[in-house]
Amino acid sequence: MEIFVLGFFAIGYLVLAGADIGVGMALPYLGRSAGERREVIAAIAPFFLGNEVWLVATGGVLAGLFPRLEGELLHGNHTVVVTLLVAWVVRDMGLWLRGRLPGARWQACWDGAIVAGSWGLALSWGALLSHVLLGIEGPVALLPALVIAALFGTHGLTFAALRLRGALRARAAVLAGGAGEVRTYALTSVVLVVVGVLAGLRLPLEPGTSGPLLMPVVLTLIPFLVAAQAWVWWTFRHRVSGPSYL
Repeated sequence: MEIFVLGFFAIGYLVLAGADIGVGMALPYLGRSAGERREVIAAIAPFFLGNEVWLVATGGVLAGLFPRLEGELLHGNHTVVVTLLVAWVVRDMGLWLRGRLPGARWQACWDGAIVAGSWGLALSWGALLSHVLLGIEGPVALLPALVIAALFGTHGLTFAALRLRGALRARAAVLAGGAGEVRTYALTSVVLVVVGVLAGLRLPLEPGTSGPLLMPVVLTLIPFLVAAQAWVWWTFRHRVSGPSYL
């Protein structure tokens, strides 16, 4: 049961947060002006914090139920994990701070932080998954990391096509074939699930001794997390029509 809980949170993060990471990667392509970039960011504004909860939950389950695996992943990928955390902070700083002042230079600076942080997240996850899936690290891992980052980018574009209107939607749907963004989003989601499952099969998933104590708590929290995520998606199901609070 512990293995399924870890997989549930980890794969949920890849699919859900992979979308907002991909949108951030494609921000310069999607938004050609400050106003357009604000509208693109509005496409992920209601979701990105909720999506990050899945990563926090994954880390908690990993530390609490799989302490040996946590130690191996952190020890063997220290640089990648630190880069991932820095990119996460930079990306979120950009999302929160870009709209706090009206200056063009201020907003351009934080738009750059969003793009750099999103690419940093995608490449860090690509490097970590490449290490787990293929057992490679160092410069040679850059190519598979780029492939996984491209998957994040494609996933984000299809999500943006589902959320945006007009010219922005047309740009985002360049890979979706007109009105096929739902089909393409489902396809990229399945690919991310497969990547996550394959990575899980390569890991030494040996639960620790805390399972009997922690599992009831985790299983109690899962329905609330899923319900909150479903409520957010239902509330913001309509296409974006203007800038958000960010």
